[in-house]
Amino acid sequence: MQEERNWAGNYRYSAAELFEPERLEQLQEWVAKRHKVCALGSRHSFNSIADTAGSLISLKKMNQVLELDGSRGTVTVEGGIRYGELAGYLHANNYALHNLASLPHITIAGACATGTHGSGDRNGNLATAVRAVEIVASSGEAVVYTRGEQPEADGAIVGLGALGILSKLTLDIVPSFDIGQQLFENLALSRLESHFDDIFSSAYSVSLFTDWRSDHFNQVWLKRLVDTDETIVEDHFYGATRALVPLHPVSGISAEPCSEQLGKRGPWHERLPHFRMEFTPSAGEELQSEYFVPRSHAYAAIEAIYKLREHIAPHLYISEVRTIAADRLWMSPCYGRNSVGIHFTWKPHGEEVERVLPLIEDALEPYEARPHWGKLFTMEPERLKSLYEKRLDFQRLAVSCDPHGKFRNPFLERYIW
Repeated sequence: MQEERNWAGNYRYSAAELFEPERLEQLQEWVAKRHKVCALGSRHSFNSIADTAGSLISLKKMNQVLELDGSRGTVTVEGGIRYGELAGYLHANNYALHNLASLPHITIAGACATGTHGSGDRNGNLATAVRAVEIVASSGEAVVYTRGEQPEADGAIVGLGALGILSKLTLDIVPSFDIGQQLFENLALSRLESHFDDIFSSAYSVSLFTDWRSDHFNQVWLKRLVDTDETIVEDHFYGATRALVPLHPVSGISAEPCSEQLGKRGPWHERLPHFRMEFTPSAGEELQSEYFVPRSHAYAAIEAIYKLREHIAPHLYISEVRTIAADRLWMSPCYGRNSVGIHFTWKPHGEEVERVLPLIEDALEPYEARPHWGKLFTMEPERLKSLYEKRLDFQRLAVSCDPHGKFRNPFLERYIW
């Protein structure tokens, strides 16, 4: 296999071969005959979770909408489809997903398998929309887990690649809706101490961006439900001032790749992501980390990060703070608790970032921070394992699908077993 890297370029895959099936039967045959197998999504992971010394499988050619069922409120898709591709189809048929991530470029299967999230006080992560999953297990058999019918479905949906290849998903859909996105600048960090709930409940989705160089958030992004064509024109938001021109989260970069701003009404799939599907979602080479803390600890955790600003800021493009509703998916970082995600988009300073991450993790340890499965972290395995009360149940489920460890890789061996 020619040299393959993730989209950011910081990770080189070690697999001996890459297979891109076009049909389920091809996928099943390939999985059954290989000794070690791992699914490769849109390569938006920054660590080794999607690697193996054996065979990588990409479902980029299995990317079709299979069924839209308005009576059941579901859509069924193949595992290789990306959010931006499905979103356009759903909107054309007057339907929507409840939530989207910052990037519409990622595969649905990969995002759900790693607990990737989107945002909003009342919005569960992307995987909470999954009604059922079809997984090609180690024998090549296609196994289906349906939420509400099998308790194990809550373990299979955020499966981390440990159960098999996620070949098909059925998602809950809702009627299409419109969003108006308005930006504000310079929100004092101290405002969160007494107004955290007010700020994050003020819109369908709220994001705060900071470079940690001052005691203010650089930008506030409010994504509000709207049902009229009237443009939102508030001038102030908890002391922050309305942005008069479109902005990119990273200072000095053109806002052209970003979703429409300045309060103009538009369809859900063109406003909930921060970036447009037709643009490459990158400020250049970058690294990413993210930690999820219980909402009850959010302000204290943010203050703890702020105290590390001299270590963080020199190596950072931007940091984002968002809220995500609790879920019951066993290996989700938001399992059992309403959460706040603290995200870091780093400059490509690999060694320096590796030194900063333990400082962040130590500062967040009192707040039971869980790292994003697909991003950079240095947390000791035993500490991470202790944060997931359903881990042993998940182990048993994985063994039932993969008794000989075909889908296990060093990442899973380190953090799950």
